[in-house]
Amino acid sequence: MNSTTLVITGMGAVTPIGIGVDAYWNALVAGKCGVGRITRFDASDLPVQIAAELKDFDPANFMPKALARTMSPFMQFAYAAAEEALADSSLDIAGEPDRVGIVMGTAMDGVTTVADTQAAFDAGHKVGPRFVPMTIGNIAAAQIAIAHGIRGPSLTLNTACSAGGDAMMTAAMLLRSGEAEAILAVGGESILCNIVVAGLAQAKALSRRNDDPEQACRPFDMDRDGFVIGEGGGALVIETLDHALARGARIYAVLAGYANTSDAHHVTAPCPDGTGAAACMRRALARAGMQPADIGYINAHGTSTKLGDKAETLAIKSVFGGRESAPPISATKSATGHLMGAGGLTEAIACIKAIQDGILPPTLHLNTPDPECDLDYVPNVARRVQIRAAMSNSLGFGGQNSSIILSRYEG
Repeated sequence: MNSTTLVITGMGAVTPIGIGVDAYWNALVAGKCGVGRITRFDASDLPVQIAAELKDFDPANFMPKALARTMSPFMQFAYAAAEEALADSSLDIAGEPDRVGIVMGTAMDGVTTVADTQAAFDAGHKVGPRFVPMTIGNIAAAQIAIAHGIRGPSLTLNTACSAGGDAMMTAAMLLRSGEAEAILAVGGESILCNIVVAGLAQAKALSRRNDDPEQACRPFDMDRDGFVIGEGGGALVIETLDHALARGARIYAVLAGYANTSDAHHVTAPCPDGTGAAACMRRALARAGMQPADIGYINAHGTSTKLGDKAETLAIKSVFGGRESAPPISATKSATGHLMGAGGLTEAIACIKAIQDGILPPTLHLNTPDPECDLDYVPNVARRVQIRAAMSNSLGFGGQNSSIILSRYEG
């Protein structure tokens, strides 16, 4: 450990299988699935009628009702996750407001508010004065900063499904450049509206297993037919080690490595041989000063698409070798659906908990292995394995690749 070491001191999670880190993690390990029929709006005329919605989320439990009314769902989810992470960290923001920052990750901002407002406008209703602030991505970070007096750097990333991982990387760069001593990396996503579901369905990106929602997201399975939309929020407090030690913070893990690359191949499809994702994993390993054998677990992007799962498998094999040498892998989207901008953070939390508890969460619904996806994906049942380091991959539209490495804190 040295003065540039970065550590995780707070965690927050808002997911379709549990609100709060403990509820989320316990549900993951137990194999709970959050996918069901869409209830947020009438999807009966759409080819896709399933999603992983948040259950029993009451924004009034996390923020004043007046504030909740000014925020789109993605903002509310990010805010709730941030509240948990900041409280968990016991960070004294008021004592050094200019040395604490925030980095927000989201893929599609307030698209649900846009869709709902347009429908109401077409029906003759007026557009409210809060419409624009409820749709802009950075206002999620602004609301958190206003509530807590965070006056350091504030950045918002729209790097599609890698935005959560990229928020962590950007936080690390800000910390190592001396711009802050602590950063809240937060992500939020809610894209459940008819135009987005219809568009992704037309692109043949989504599972159409409407008659069996719980089995719909089946990463690396021969019978997978697309991803399932999820929604939620995730947050991590990341600090320099010196700052964390000076205030006596509880340290969960080390942010050991991170990287971002671009496929430069296609706006939606991954590079078929996984070269961009493989390059990202290698860069993260190099930054962490680790060898492939040091990684005990990979939380895969694993969305349950034909092209994506195959390309990610090839990328992992390129870096880690075949089944005999690659670490165990799981795709927790099989439980939560695809949380997009929030996914990189909630999946990093799964890695931290795996390191802490010695349990690897399973890949659910992996019943018929795909011969082209021939690694160890921890099928269906959690596994007890002691690990020291884990990698989380997030791969997004536009060829965005993010790899994050978290390791045990040896303090």
